[in-house]
Amino acid sequence: MIKKFLDLGRQPITNAYLTENDLSDEFLFHLSVGFDEETKLVSLMEFVKPQMMFNDTYAHRASMSATMRESFTEIALSIKQQFKPAKVLEIGSNDGVFIKNFNKDEIVALEPCGNLAEMTKQMGYETYPYFWNTEIAKKIIKNHGKMDIVYSANTLCHIEDLKGVFEALNIVLNDSGVLIFEDPSLYDLLRNTSYDQFYDEHAHLFSVIALKDILSKSNFEIFKVENLATHGGSNRIYAKKTSTHSIKIDKSVEQNIQKELDFEMDKMTAYDNFAQRVKTSKDDLISLLTGLKRQGKKIISYGATYKSTTIFNYCRIGTDLIDYITDTTPNKQGKLSPGSHIPIISPEEGFNDSVDYAFLGAWNFYKEIMNKETEFINRGGKFITHVPHVKVL
Repeated sequence: MIKKFLDLGRQPITNAYLTENDLSDEFLFHLSVGFDEETKLVSLMEFVKPQMMFNDTYAHRASMSATMRESFTEIALSIKQQFKPAKVLEIGSNDGVFIKNFNKDEIVALEPCGNLAEMTKQMGYETYPYFWNTEIAKKIIKNHGKMDIVYSANTLCHIEDLKGVFEALNIVLNDSGVLIFEDPSLYDLLRNTSYDQFYDEHAHLFSVIALKDILSKSNFEIFKVENLATHGGSNRIYAKKTSTHSIKIDKSVEQNIQKELDFEMDKMTAYDNFAQRVKTSKDDLISLLTGLKRQGKKIISYGATYKSTTIFNYCRIGTDLIDYITDTTPNKQGKLSPGSHIPIISPEEGFNDSVDYAFLGAWNFYKEIMNKETEFINRGGKFITHVPHVKVL
């Protein structure tokens, strides 16, 4: 039985950056989150059609962050050294930040966003511009043979039909093949009260407890879990087919499951308690921003992120509290933020001496931002975050 524990109200498509002409027909949906007491899976109560989120205007570019570039380079090197694959498939290749670490004849990419798929095609990589399913898996096998490694980052949690996802993965991997995927950690989300991880694209937020059950039903077995700092806390899952006995189960699997059990992530009480902390976070953030505005302070948001879209719409924060948002992504600049309609401009234009406070929309890149914005900090500028609780840094 699925029980709702969090209601974040009416929310927009996080990737739908707007012009003035788009405001009258903006799509909104009700964002609430539930816990399945049987499978222990946390999912949105209402899913958005994939074509509305992942299309030819998709804005996110993973390679624009130094943190992400380094992370993808490291895992690509690790895969090569540890598994020595002849054929690799990446599901959700974005702008090629991972695949560019491989020779063009040893990796195949799948990317449903047409603009991004075109980018990697122009780089010379075989790219399939489709959503992942069994039909595409069979097409890839026909053209390239079965894969030694399938890698996916921040993509599998986007797909509503998890049964279909892993059935297709079982088809495309050879018998001794390895599945490696990473997605935001539900454990870190709960621990940090980072409710902004819930938005339209994140159909599910995974615990290792839930993944173990889901994978086993598709004849997969988790053999290793790596805890990552990326995206405010992620898990990198290594899985093999259950028929493969040559790979030993690492102690990290049981350690992560026990950690989640200790946090009572298999019980509804953990999620009810989380929901109460979310309400407190909302009240505290509105109170802080309102108080600073009364003092005549100028507040902007640093990063037009998908996460900040959830926060601004749930807390009903608009230009009354946030003057504008600065973002380095060219195709976000000159637009309005989804739902809250806050102007987005370049850092060169907006991140100047007039700014007193900057809300960290991209809080998960905190270290990278702190190293980059020393001038702002040295002149007395301050950042605001809501993770793990609302505070001025």
